[in-house]
Amino acid sequence: MSAGTGIPRHALLACEALGPKLSGEAAAAALARGMTAAGAPGPDVLPLPGKGPQIRAELDERGFDERMRASRAVVLLVSRLQESTLEGSATFEVATRARQSGVPCYAVTAANELDSFDLRILDLQVVIEAATTRALSAAGRRLAELI
Repeated sequence: MSAGTGIPRHALLACEALGPKLSGEAAAAALARGMTAAGAPGPDVLPLPGKGPQIRAELDERGFDERMRASRAVVLLVSRLQESTLEGSATFEVATRARQSGVPCYAVTAANELDSFDLRILDLQVVIEAATTRALSAAGRRLAELI
């Protein structure tokens, strides 16, 4: 937050690997470079836990809700958005928490396979497809303009 103003300064970037060539860290760094180049402060980066019933507990242990509420927005960085993998996923949990808290949620993905109904359920503001380092930097610049 801005010193003394209470105004959030950055996005919370919840990320996973974008495949074998782009680890979560590398993808997050490329997205952050684009945001910073466009004048936005670097995001607060939080690696997403895997699938399973422990996701809620892991997000709680990492202080997700507090970090989310202190941010202007949440940016999900996920390899693939598809209906068959949403149930029980960290992506679904993060998007749900953001929606319930009134925090805008954006997504950057290598492949978006969701239909308009699924996108409406997740309440994602924007979905940007980016599968390379260069495309991730461009996505970061676009997000900096939106957030």
